[in-house]
Amino acid sequence: MFLTKLLQNDRGGRWLISVLVLLIVAVPFLNSLPADSMFHLPTYSIAILGKYLTLALLAVAVDLVWGYLGILTLGHAAFFSLGGYAMGMYLMRQIGDRGVYGNPELPDFMVFLNWQELPWFWHGFDQFWFAMLMVMVIPGILAFVFGALAFRSRVSGVYLSIITQALTYALMLAFYRNEMGFGGNNGLTDFKDILGFSLSEESTKLGLFIASAVALIIGYLVSRAITESRAGRASVAVRDSESRARFMGYRVENIKLWIFTISAMIAGVAGALYVPQVGIINPNEFSPLNSIEVVVWVAVGGRASLYGAVIGAVLINYAKSYFTVELPEVWLFALGGLFVLVTLFLPKGVIGLIKSKEAAQ
Repeated sequence: MFLTKLLQNDRGGRWLISVLVLLIVAVPFLNSLPADSMFHLPTYSIAILGKYLTLALLAVAVDLVWGYLGILTLGHAAFFSLGGYAMGMYLMRQIGDRGVYGNPELPDFMVFLNWQELPWFWHGFDQFWFAMLMVMVIPGILAFVFGALAFRSRVSGVYLSIITQALTYALMLAFYRNEMGFGGNNGLTDFKDILGFSLSEESTKLGLFIASAVALIIGYLVSRAITESRAGRASVAVRDSESRARFMGYRVENIKLWIFTISAMIAGVAGALYVPQVGIINPNEFSPLNSIEVVVWVAVGGRASLYGAVIGAVLINYAKSYFTVELPEVWLFALGGLFVLVTLFLPKGVIGLIKSKEAAQ
């Protein structure tokens, strides 16, 4: 009943959730078919699909604050990476004495760097529930503190975009340092298993794909519930005219802070699901370029629709996978050109184009 009411005026959302549910059912079936069947879906394709879904969840998080709140954030890679590092710390603790140096307490990179004991901030990450809590709490706290300082100081527009980019760049430089205790330049890798299941097993990759699809459904519904709430409608008023919303009595800073924090927590979950599927997390994930790419996904798909962000993320990442193999030297130019073309000719993205075609008919 609640879902029916929530998606009552969201045809695109209903289609998206239907497709995701279909994938949850169809992908395991297609994977189970004989390898010589033309309908067989290989395991490596499932891992790629799972990665796309985690990136789509990140795009939904960005669309929530950019599309509905008007905040052009260029720092969501930071929240995504922090969630990824929290998951990576759990996975490193699961290695135990199976590492290169056979130390049951210290990860290999700490043994290599001659660390004598586990840092205090690594304690607790041998427990799955604690790691999953930190996946959301750490990005949430950073977003809350950053947002409280920025929004109460009424920093907005291009200045806020630059500050968010500076935030993720500063974190990238910090995580490159070996003394931070996060593996430095190499990051965290050589993961073995999760919850006792080997990450190299096909069934585990399938489970991670299903978890990614379920997380995207939940993340979409949470974001949709926010946009349909009173605070969500107020956020649109803030986006369209912040001064008018403030004059009407809305606590603009609180609205921005609440939605920005929730968005960061969703991005952290996306990062946590991304890491076990790609097998590594390192400081490059903090790169400002990654945050800019997410903005392009949302712009191409269509702002302020949520499902448009999903479509944009999947389309662009599929194109990226193709071009980085076939024409790696032109990919970044193609991405920049695509952003310019969409801005000039498709200001509402692919979703806006589809809606205009439907209206014309």
